[in-house]
Amino acid sequence: MSQLTDRVIVVTGGAGGMGWATTRTLVERGAWVIATDLRESQEPIEGALFVRHDVTSEDDWDRVIATAIDRFGKLDGLVNNAGIGELARLLDTSRELFENMLSVNQMGTFFGMRKAAEVMKDKGGAIVNIASCVATRGVGGHFPYTVSKWAVRGMTKCAALDLAPYGIRVNSINPGTIETPMMVAGFSEEQAAQIKNSIPMGRFGQPHEIAAVSAFLLSDEASYLTGTEIEADGGIFA
Repeated sequence: MSQLTDRVIVVTGGAGGMGWATTRTLVERGAWVIATDLRESQEPIEGALFVRHDVTSEDDWDRVIATAIDRFGKLDGLVNNAGIGELARLLDTSRELFENMLSVNQMGTFFGMRKAAEVMKDKGGAIVNIASCVATRGVGGHFPYTVSKWAVRGMTKCAALDLAPYGIRVNSINPGTIETPMMVAGFSEEQAAQIKNSIPMGRFGQPHEIAAVSAFLLSDEASYLTGTEIEADGGIFA
């Protein structure tokens, strides 16, 4: 099990779903975690500090990074997990919807990498960006979300090259259908069954399974990995 003893890590979107599971997993492996979100955590986690945070706000990012430095004296890692999703085809995508999706999913990730790298560049660190399995191909009916997650993949690879000389590793995860409120709450039983049938493993992924991948990428066990992406989708796009 990847150990993260005394690492200081920021996890965005940490109030629920994959972010909450990631926070818990990192704490269990010895890290100090600053979990950020616009809403309160679904359940407090001992060893984690909750900070209210709008990832689209550069000022909020400055405050989160300052909190890590003031409280713990350093920053070792970042998981850019915060994101939004809404299904829409190109002709149904308004400018407002498109800009909102890019603001949270793309700009939020950009701000996080930029701000974290500024304080990690002297001693190194690790950044994990949560993209999506739909970010590896075109997917009908998911236009704004897919575009924003393609951007996360591209930024990850460019940042990995730019930050490698500073000892900062940048990798991404492409989750499939994970059983979180954001992902599956709107499915009917029939829809859920159809989706599960399309997944080679025959089930939805669980938040803790993605959290474990983040923990690995943040750890020294992944010390020679940067600019890579891990498909965690039950084999759907194998």
